[in-house]
Amino acid sequence: MKKQYGIFSIPVIVAALGYFVDIYDLLLFSITRIESLRSFGLSPEQITIEGESILIWQMAGLMIGGIVWGMMGDKKGRLSVLFGSIILYSLANIANGFVQNTEQIRLIRFIAGLGLAGELGAGITLVSELVVKEKRGIATSLVAGLGLTGAVAAFIIKENFEWRTCYFIGGGMGLLLLALRLSVFESGMFHEVRQMDVKRGNIWMLFNNRDRLKRYVLSILIGLPTWFVIGVLVSFSSEFGKWMNIKEKIDPGRAIMYAYSAIAIGDIFIGFVSQWLRSRKKALYLFYVITGIFILLFFTILWNGTAERMYWICAGLGFGTGFWAIFITMGAEQFGTNLRATAATTIPNMVRGMLAVFILPLFQMLRSVTDYYTGGWLAAVIIMLITVVSALFLEETFNKDLNFVER
Repeated sequence: MKKQYGIFSIPVIVAALGYFVDIYDLLLFSITRIESLRSFGLSPEQITIEGESILIWQMAGLMIGGIVWGMMGDKKGRLSVLFGSIILYSLANIANGFVQNTEQIRLIRFIAGLGLAGELGAGITLVSELVVKEKRGIATSLVAGLGLTGAVAAFIIKENFEWRTCYFIGGGMGLLLLALRLSVFESGMFHEVRQMDVKRGNIWMLFNNRDRLKRYVLSILIGLPTWFVIGVLVSFSSEFGKWMNIKEKIDPGRAIMYAYSAIAIGDIFIGFVSQWLRSRKKALYLFYVITGIFILLFFTILWNGTAERMYWICAGLGFGTGFWAIFITMGAEQFGTNLRATAATTIPNMVRGMLAVFILPLFQMLRSVTDYYTGGWLAAVIIMLITVVSALFLEETFNKDLNFVER
């Protein structure tokens, strides 16, 4: 009989710590963007342009890395991904502390993105398969909720250390986490499926069957608001503040800290809401409504406002998009054990990557024909419509038995 774990077991705690380091490193550039790029002598306009470019490179690395690590997770095991990914992104972040120009940052953030892509999907897959199904939603929400406090840690460290030191600290934390990973065992479901005569980690299986393709695409689209909020509204809150005539200086790092503190609370809260409603989708709809309300507030009540008001609106946006864990859990629950890591690892990274290939280009196109403010709210309307419609067509997965395979 396979051993099953509780919500405060070692695998859950180690997965949460891994995601903590992942989020710290993932958001460190956004948090230190202005200080680091200013140190190279860039003007405010160049900082905006280069910042967007570097973010796109990082997200491209996440998209590519998600595919590689996802396939490896189903072929070689979930733990192999958790070890390999953390080594790569930890070394990349140490290297980031030595960069001398924006070209080097672009390259290093791309490599870091490749490494970061493996952490969350493999961790959520492992926890989903190890924890009893009745408590699966709460366990994965705890992983995400506790892990997301890495953003708060990144801001606090940025406030007390020079930006290069922040990268050294992130890389060091990742290498220390390797020792804790030794105490975690591989999923019993993976061991079982490895003995079966089925294809494992074949990414083309997501595309060669209409039903699987539909499940995969919808699982990506339901997560779009998360990175529209963080990648556009919060990361470029200083630029929006200028357009909305906020006289005080807005620190994007502080805005990210407020947002992620609230995301962490939302991610824990939604796990219990999902359990109470006995539905992943109903919990998701509730958080879509909260996100929509705060997007409306972002584009209406901030005119001639204050920096403090901006930070609290960013916190509200963060709480509303605190459905990160549930949408990834739904993605993992949509697919069989032989394809689960591939799906669960690529889905969140495709959402992150959509910032590079869809969300930012959409925002840039809309603002080029209107203005910065109008482009922002038009992009928000389009993304929320796509997301809500996608959720309507996705299968409910609450309490679903995950011991099955795709053929």
